[in-house]
Amino acid sequence: MQIGHWDFPSELFIRLGFALLVGLVLGLNRWLHHKSAGIRTHSLVSLGSAVAMLSIASSHGSDAQAASRVMQGLITGIGFLGAGVIVRGGHSQTVHGLTTAASIWACALLGAAFGVGQYAIGISSLAVIFLVLLFGGGIERVTGAVMGIDRESEVPEDQANS
Repeated sequence: MQIGHWDFPSELFIRLGFALLVGLVLGLNRWLHHKSAGIRTHSLVSLGSAVAMLSIASSHGSDAQAASRVMQGLITGIGFLGAGVIVRGGHSQTVHGLTTAASIWACALLGAAFGVGQYAIGISSLAVIFLVLLFGGGIERVTGAVMGIDRESEVPEDQANS
């Protein structure tokens, strides 16, 4: 059965399936780290982005301007959702949730990539983002220990009193 220019359900479900996979992988990472946005949030963001791009592609074909407008809306709109997970500590100057906000934003863009059928971009980006989430914290801790940076203040001890 043909819907638009896709063979239904194969291509449609493949694109949505990859978008779901992105949300599951990134959301599971955030959930395992006890963050506020987990599997459901990331999956819905990724799927929603894929649906937006699929919808524009099915109604406007390969209209680059229409796709560009949808991408601009996603990039801006998801920034507001990500801002909701960013929290500043009460008495301290620490900020929490930036990585989760960034993962939500990246998840939306990966979903959009799969929505337009850019599998190589989506899979490659997912692999790199997942590596950053897996190893980035450890690299920060080791670098902080070597350089004598207190993670709470992120200012080297010798500069903290100046």
